[in-house]
Amino acid sequence: MDLTISGYSTALFSTWYFIEELGLLFDCGDGVVSSLLQKSRKVDNIFISHADRDHITGLLQFNQLNARQGFPVIHHPRDSGSFPPLRDFSVKFDPHVQGAVWKPIIDRDKIWIKKDIYVEALRNNHVAASENIYKSFGFKVVNVKTKLRPEYVTLPPVEIKKTIETLGKEATHTNVETILLSYSGDTPPENFAYWNNSKVLIHEATFLGGDHIQPHGNKHSTLEEVIRSVAAINIECLILGHFSSRYSDEQINSRIKELCKQYAIQIPVYSVLPGKTVIDILSGAPVC
Repeated sequence: MDLTISGYSTALFSTWYFIEELGLLFDCGDGVVSSLLQKSRKVDNIFISHADRDHITGLLQFNQLNARQGFPVIHHPRDSGSFPPLRDFSVKFDPHVQGAVWKPIIDRDKIWIKKDIYVEALRNNHVAASENIYKSFGFKVVNVKTKLRPEYVTLPPVEIKKTIETLGKEATHTNVETILLSYSGDTPPENFAYWNNSKVLIHEATFLGGDHIQPHGNKHSTLEEVIRSVAAINIECLILGHFSSRYSDEQINSRIKELCKQYAIQIPVYSVLPGKTVIDILSGAPVC
């Protein structure tokens, strides 16, 4: 499945990514509806990685324009205290948005957004929390297809039908899962095995490297940590964003090229640069 991915991601200011074919929005930072305009109406599910303001400040306007009975479904970390008051304020301020669904989620929840596609929530340590408290997530989008088991594929069609009728579909078929897209959210560089075999990985790379601060004590990734970790897994495409606005476009792209060469990265790598809204990211030219 080809995906049309649009987004904006600048550390401290705003982050959101829209996957058009799936009616899916990851995070809902400031400016999302002014960028998507009528296309924002296509969003059925919003997955919020965490409650930092740059990831949620677009929610009220998005909801005001697009809420209808049962939609959008706003999936958010269960133990983040920001969402119940935000929901209550939204309903009080704009009573017509009561049809929107605010759904708390925990680690490893699988939310089916289509009959053959689910989104899995994966806890990360951007926001410090004890073991059974869930405040920050990354996500995987997984396509599930049911296929005939290999041992039956070469049988004549009549025999296949007879075998299925005799043994049942459960015995003759198997589920094949494809990770269409993974989204790290804000995160320290950890658990890259989560993203292995993703067709597309969207990962934050707030700092280029060297000395840097961690705002509010929450942990972020550096570009080199991400590139080094990506070199050790199998993905087909990498989108990097959430860069600090302290860096120029030239600094970011030059460093990406250097690190791709250093770590022998052979896949397309795209950048969502500070202050830039990028429509259909994958249709543009990769950095390397």
